[in-house]
Amino acid sequence: MARSTRSPSQGTKAQLLEFSLDDSSALPAQIPLVAIVGRPNVGKSTLFNRIVGHRTAIVDDMPGVTRDRNMAQCDYQNRVFTVVDTGGLDLSAQEVLPAQIKHQTQLAIQEADIIIAVMDGRTGLSPMDADLAKLLRPVTKPVFLAVNKIDTPKSEPLLGDFYALGWDTIYPISAEGGLGVDELLEACLPYLPFLPDGPEQAEWPRIAVVGRPNVGKSTLVNAILGKERLIVSDIPGTTRDPIDSLVRKGSRGYVFTDTAGLRRRGRVERGVEGYSVVRAIRALGRSDVAVLLLDGIEGVTEQDTKIAGLINKQGKGCIIMVNKWDVRQRDPEALPAYNLELSRRFPFFTHVPVFFASAKRPDAVTKLFPLIDRVVADFSKRIQTAKLNQFFQRTLEKHPIALKKGNPQKSFFMTQVATKPPTFALFMKNAQNVPAAYLRFLENTVRKEFGFVGIPIKILLRSKK
Repeated sequence: MARSTRSPSQGTKAQLLEFSLDDSSALPAQIPLVAIVGRPNVGKSTLFNRIVGHRTAIVDDMPGVTRDRNMAQCDYQNRVFTVVDTGGLDLSAQEVLPAQIKHQTQLAIQEADIIIAVMDGRTGLSPMDADLAKLLRPVTKPVFLAVNKIDTPKSEPLLGDFYALGWDTIYPISAEGGLGVDELLEACLPYLPFLPDGPEQAEWPRIAVVGRPNVGKSTLVNAILGKERLIVSDIPGTTRDPIDSLVRKGSRGYVFTDTAGLRRRGRVERGVEGYSVVRAIRALGRSDVAVLLLDGIEGVTEQDTKIAGLINKQGKGCIIMVNKWDVRQRDPEALPAYNLELSRRFPFFTHVPVFFASAKRPDAVTKLFPLIDRVVADFSKRIQTAKLNQFFQRTLEKHPIALKKGNPQKSFFMTQVATKPPTFALFMKNAQNVPAAYLRFLENTVRKEFGFVGIPIKILLRSKK
């Protein structure tokens, strides 16, 4: 048994996964938070990935890979919980990043309902393990000790030293191979609620915050959450794992993902940074809308245009925020000059809304959410086929398509075949001869008629037999 048998309802309720930006409505019943803690390089992220069921957290032999708290909602034997991976805990850390990691881990311990302390069976008991045990000793919520890297029965004698820490039961596990993880989770079952019956909650839109390193992505997400959820530093590359945070604003819910900064391909180092870039691109791929952060001081760079091109290629909605604008807002020539640079660099983003703000000030959040709501609504908007064809009939009367021999197009049919992003199919004779310039004109006309702010539009041509 664990050292504590206190019910999760008696302890501090988890507040990390869901954040409310106002007091208008309470969130659904809190899901228990299971925090994985331990010193660096003991296998916390490997255990996190094993519990989640896929490689969510970056794993590497180098200590200190995980920095921010990485979360994922899980269910096990019809029980639901949220598991959080924390950075390696060094209680004596004095440097900036290790000290911030220590602060984030201590917050996770404070806010968790269940704690899994992970230690390394191969290296044996260390002074840092003893410091962690001392930190957890006064905790009045369930604390389980998992000794990792015990992958064969011959390794079990290595557990002897860990009993000196005071736990009645120690769970030998191999996070990489999965040995003993089921036994550890089964020990947590009495403290986990069953999955609720009834209709499933509607899926919340996913918002990815992307950009170059050190443009203020984590600062913006912290401002949205209203607390220091993510580590912020002037050191580029601080964020490594894509970090999801659920936010409730009024009756609406959102999933914000803070991603690693995307540098030029030639400057991305192999290993951890390479993994971070791949995870950031994947996070963008599973999102509905991207908030592209630009540096208001440095201006628009070539890498910014490549990130914008990636957003456009993946068919995501987009909002551009020019950050750090408080430094330049008193310069009357700064705004028109920056807008001119945006139009020159992003000719394919004329439909994307742009706003200027500072992530450190509350007005950034005030300006951002109305734009997100508009773009999210347009991302899943569907136009009735009758309205589309009436619109296209009027368009053809004013601007007919000139095909071979100058014959105007008379027979057509237009319908919307998909959303996210909105995709339209246009059936007509000799569709292969429609000029690309007319398709661009038609796309702009569709936007003018039906909206689709910040959303890419796809128009597919199909020959009508």
